[in-house]
Amino acid sequence: MGITLINSTLLYMDANLERLGDIVLGLGANVVTLLLILILTVMRRSGQCNRRKSYIEKSVLYVIPALGACFSCVDLVVLVRTKPRRDFILFFLPLSRFAMWIAVMLSSKFSCACCVFSSRILCFWWILRFLTEALHLNMIFSLQTLEICLIMLDIAFGISINVLRIKQGTPKISSLEDPLIEDGDDQRHIKTIRWWDLFTFGYIGLVMKHGSMKQLEFEDLLPLPPDMDPSTCCENLLRCWQVQECNNCSNPSLFWSISGVYGWPYFRLGLLKVFNDCIGFAGPLLLNRLINYLEKGSESSVGYTLAISLGLTSIFKSFLDTQYTFRLSKLKLKLRSSIMSVIYRKCLWVNTANRSGFSEGEIQTFMSVDADRIVNLCNSLHDMWSLPLQIGIALYLLYTQVKFAFLSGLAITILLIPVNKWISVLIASATEKMMKLKDERIRKTGELLTNIRTLKMYGWDNWFANWLKETRATEVTHLATRKYLDAWCVFFWATTPTLFSLCTFGLFALMGHQLDAATVFTCLALFNSLISPLNSFPWVINGLIDAFISTRRVSKFLRCLEHNKDSSIDSGLISEDLALLVEDASCIWSNNVEEENNLTIKHVSLRVPKGSFVAIIGEVGSGKTSLLNSLLGEMQCVHGSILLNGSVAYVPQVPWILSGTLRENILFGKNFDSKRYFDTLSACALDVDISLMVGGDMAFIGDKGLNLSGGQRARLALARAIYQGSDMYLLDDVLSAVDSQVGCWILQSALLGPLLNKKTRIMCTHNIQAISCADMVVVMDKGKVKWSGTVTDMPRSISPSFSLSNEFDMSSSKHLTKRKESLSIKKDDVDEVSEAADIVKVEERKEGRVEVTVYRNYAVFSGWFITIIILVSAVLMQASRNGNDLWLSYWVDKTGRGVTQNSTSFYLMVLCIFCIINSILTLVRAFSFAFGGLKAAVRVHSALICKLVNAPTQFFDQTPSGRILNRFSSDLYTIDDSLPFILNILLANFVGLLGIVVVLSYVQVLFLFLLLPFWYIYSKLQLFYRSTSRELRRLDSVSRSPIYASFTETLDGSSTIRAFKSEEHFVSRFIDHLTLYQRTSYSEIIASLWLSLRLQLLGAMIVLFVAVMAVIGSRGNFPISFGTPGLVGLALSYAAPLVSLLGSFLTSFTETEKEMVSVERVLQYMDVPQEEVSGRQSLNGKWPVQGLVEFHNVTMRYSSALPPALNHISFTIQGGIQVGVIGRTGAGKSSILNALFRLTPVCSGHIMVDGVNINHLPIRELRSRLAVVPQSPFLFQGSLRENLDPLGLSEDWRIWEILEKCKVKAEVESAGGLDSNVKESGCSFSVGQRQLLCLARALLKSSKILCLDECTANIDVHTASLLHNTISSECQGVTVITIAHRISTVLDLDSILILDRGILVEQGKPQHLLRDDDSAFSNFVRASK
Repeated sequence: MGITLINSTLLYMDANLERLGDIVLGLGANVVTLLLILILTVMRRSGQCNRRKSYIEKSVLYVIPALGACFSCVDLVVLVRTKPRRDFILFFLPLSRFAMWIAVMLSSKFSCACCVFSSRILCFWWILRFLTEALHLNMIFSLQTLEICLIMLDIAFGISINVLRIKQGTPKISSLEDPLIEDGDDQRHIKTIRWWDLFTFGYIGLVMKHGSMKQLEFEDLLPLPPDMDPSTCCENLLRCWQVQECNNCSNPSLFWSISGVYGWPYFRLGLLKVFNDCIGFAGPLLLNRLINYLEKGSESSVGYTLAISLGLTSIFKSFLDTQYTFRLSKLKLKLRSSIMSVIYRKCLWVNTANRSGFSEGEIQTFMSVDADRIVNLCNSLHDMWSLPLQIGIALYLLYTQVKFAFLSGLAITILLIPVNKWISVLIASATEKMMKLKDERIRKTGELLTNIRTLKMYGWDNWFANWLKETRATEVTHLATRKYLDAWCVFFWATTPTLFSLCTFGLFALMGHQLDAATVFTCLALFNSLISPLNSFPWVINGLIDAFISTRRVSKFLRCLEHNKDSSIDSGLISEDLALLVEDASCIWSNNVEEENNLTIKHVSLRVPKGSFVAIIGEVGSGKTSLLNSLLGEMQCVHGSILLNGSVAYVPQVPWILSGTLRENILFGKNFDSKRYFDTLSACALDVDISLMVGGDMAFIGDKGLNLSGGQRARLALARAIYQGSDMYLLDDVLSAVDSQVGCWILQSALLGPLLNKKTRIMCTHNIQAISCADMVVVMDKGKVKWSGTVTDMPRSISPSFSLSNEFDMSSSKHLTKRKESLSIKKDDVDEVSEAADIVKVEERKEGRVEVTVYRNYAVFSGWFITIIILVSAVLMQASRNGNDLWLSYWVDKTGRGVTQNSTSFYLMVLCIFCIINSILTLVRAFSFAFGGLKAAVRVHSALICKLVNAPTQFFDQTPSGRILNRFSSDLYTIDDSLPFILNILLANFVGLLGIVVVLSYVQVLFLFLLLPFWYIYSKLQLFYRSTSRELRRLDSVSRSPIYASFTETLDGSSTIRAFKSEEHFVSRFIDHLTLYQRTSYSEIIASLWLSLRLQLLGAMIVLFVAVMAVIGSRGNFPISFGTPGLVGLALSYAAPLVSLLGSFLTSFTETEKEMVSVERVLQYMDVPQEEVSGRQSLNGKWPVQGLVEFHNVTMRYSSALPPALNHISFTIQGGIQVGVIGRTGAGKSSILNALFRLTPVCSGHIMVDGVNINHLPIRELRSRLAVVPQSPFLFQGSLRENLDPLGLSEDWRIWEILEKCKVKAEVESAGGLDSNVKESGCSFSVGQRQLLCLARALLKSSKILCLDECTANIDVHTASLLHNTISSECQGVTVITIAHRISTVLDLDSILILDRGILVEQGKPQHLLRDDDSAFSNFVRASK
């Protein structure tokens, strides 16, 4: 009795549900359409629209509505005759449809008809009607042919008016909105692109053709539409961010800024996605009707209508899918360029103090990783509501098939929600920790690459690499946590459809219902439609978490206060005759104003008249550089005021050199002025250097100027400043890196010469002659101005070192006036050198497909055993799924014929076994992939860092660090995260396709005949596409490297750029790089959609073939049997997802190939040349014992294209003596050390140390036995103890003793002792203090050979004198090789070597050489008196 009551209730609910569907979905939609037509007709009637209708428009507006009105009238008559009077409400449906078609016909008579039916509102509403028709199709389960025809007419009219609207608005080029390009270099002579090509992406055809025939170049790419221009995108996002800052000063949100720019277009895409997702369910509904038809075996033609409708629906959805993806991809590209350009712009306008809360590695991660994660928000946000909507519709349709039995499957889904939420929280935590460690790793990698030459000289490269590996190991622990949690997500969601089907069919059968083919295979089709949203949901959640974390990180950075761009000129507050006014200014190196106890500049007051030459002096660490930075606005002024009058040029203590030609470095964005340019070269003594360079002033300068000497870098930075013609010049110790003769020339011709003699010059210096020429001297001491005034008024007590002998005298200019005669680049032929010399190698990119060896190498990194487990588990998992479905068809056929001899529990038991096996294999596959991906990530990083550490320095000279860093950031992130993910999808798609092909071939024999032409077309398509896809991916990687290289370079030189007010120039330069990157990505997306559409259409043809053949076979007129209804239903349910699976397979295949390019790029750097680490001869004891150094006929070149740096040099340095090496800049002084430390291999000759040929020794052991103080001081972020003694070989008392002797103990104590943290690049200390710490590091080594590469260049003369005494006392019996620019440095040494252009000019004791008036050394000394 109770069961009967329940069944009656359910029948009553179904009847009411059908009536509700008729009222809401049918009648409501028709009434809304009618009202819209009437309103639009009245509104547009007064408008001018006199365009004549075409024949196609007339047929759409007259013929289709006429047919619709006729069919509606017939339907109304049929209803009146067949339905009882009490169901009068059903009569309103055909009546409303009839009224709607009549309204369309009447409206078509008006002249404004084209405007009415091309209205976006009406066109969009008619698309939404498809949704109501799809649901209505399911509501009225017994639709007749007439009703199907009415629905098809409705759909046809909606498609037609949308096509006509697009055709009317078709642009004359490839963009859907605007002209792609204006007149210019990218003009593509594309007069008109047909609207059909816009839908089918045919305009990429020319690029595809080129890609299949040759290697693609950037000129072959599609031009970028104007609305995707990075500068426009940046301005739009910046404007919304500024609105956010105004409205929400304390906490502006990047997310809401993005919403302000792209929110409305994104919302419109969401509406399109709703429609697209709903159309996807028309397939299962039509499948249900078709299988019902096949079971009944009717002779009517409805079967053909349903089969053709199934195919047409697939075709229509293919167009919708690709159009949605295209528009979403365009939006993502615009968002990506917006975020990257805004981050770059922020780096330029945020001063050093405000940026102090972020490390360089962290900021680089914003650009390389966080930007991509924020862009992925576009996918995740729509998927967040779209996937539940798809799941909800699928569940509702399941209810219509199996009633409330679907609740059992729903219960499983609901139970998994809290589990997945808990997993998501853990993933978010692991991701945040992983990102912090990734920032740290990239920062350390940047330090390693920047200072690789110094690290090799110390013999610390291996130690630093191991330190980096430790950071990577900690990062990988959090990556492993995330990957294994992801694997659980995959397991839960991948097994859900199988468990869903088991529980649903089991409960349905236990409730007493009989399973039939239509129910089972409609439900299977719905289960298949559930797989994608269910499997995607955890990734969507993870993507959202990652995106919001990245949004918060980037928002925090964008909230940094920007440098005041207009503070340099304020005529109302500063007198016209003053260039600089500082009043009681106190500054800190932090953005935290509360840190007033850590003041770096303390209550400084200065007044500098225009045109004066000011020398800022003081001991090491007294605050000279900080004072200059405070004038530039790089420090936070917490008290007082700093005002500058006029434009500023700045030369930092460590010269910042751009990657580019020498001329580009000097011009720095300004126009070429021939006279000023050559005057500047001459004043900076660069003319001779340029004449010796291959390519002249168009010679390419490597990353950070690595192929220039220290003196050349300093003079190049000075030339850049002079060429700008600014009002004020801030120069930070520009003379310390050059020799005395060059320094004299620069002082006379540049600083005091006609180019600058009327300009304000403020220079930090230790150079006595420069100080004596100054109009004003400022003495700094511990951040305060100890004294200021003229040189003559300076008290002797303030600067006792001032009485020391002059470094050089102005009279030396007569020895240098002949310099101008050697200028080899004349003004007349300045344009003849058109191309830069190939000092820096162009980034390589492979041609053709990704080689099999790349895949094999990745498998080796993952491990062959785990690779085989993954493959086997994936195949068996798919086999268990197919077995599950075949068993269901067998069950249906047996129960359908009523010949079953087994109970329902038997069938359920076998189904349960299949489900358990499938779940276990899914778990094995998920965790195997996670483990294999992690293993590969660890091994790839370890192998890459080992290969790079063992690479010769020449490789780093020729390869920009940004290019290498791109491998460690973007490419390694791909290998860590996205490559295993896409490989997993590829494998799942492949075995899924394999299973479908096997089942279809088993069920329908004729499918085997279709398989051959189908495979031929498929292979041709994918080969045509893949050749272009690979080229586009490689171009994408190549175009991405300059972005990161430029970004890294800009971070290093941002203070210089701000000083020159060149922010806009560098933003424009970055935008150019970004535009090229956008073009490659845009072309890549269009090519991908071109293929996707054709594959989906191919799949739709297969669905159509299987459906039509099933209808033909059901009539019994065909000689070949197509099997039982159960098998036919299985074939149809398998053919339906073939459309998406085919596209997904090739997309995942090409995406895998694209991602494999990252592995390919990493493998390129695993084939770099390696240093000869091992040696033939091992060292015993404390070699070297004597310190005897012998050069025998040594020749060394940095490159085959360059002249020899050392040219057949021979000399002997006896053990225990101190030797000085002098010569003009670029003479080859530092090359002596490079040869001794084997940084660059010698071409001929050999070097002996204590009678041992150093080429026979293990290279790291050789370097570890020598001590060096490099020209550029190197400190890394870490404790001070680690910086001084990373290997832990010295006791603390010994370290303190050496620090005291190096005159830096007090600074270390004030910084917090040996455990105090050194900031990135050692910026906790001044450059001079860093040099002293490097000297202390060398003395701690207690080596018998100590090399000093001008280690006192950046310290004051008094401290330098004390240090020379320290070196003399500490280095008794030690061979000391000193490269010097100061003549006073070498006067008291035991011997000197004088070099000129790589040739040993003179050798001997300084006193003996001085007695010879004709000696080269005498000339040097005379020039310095």
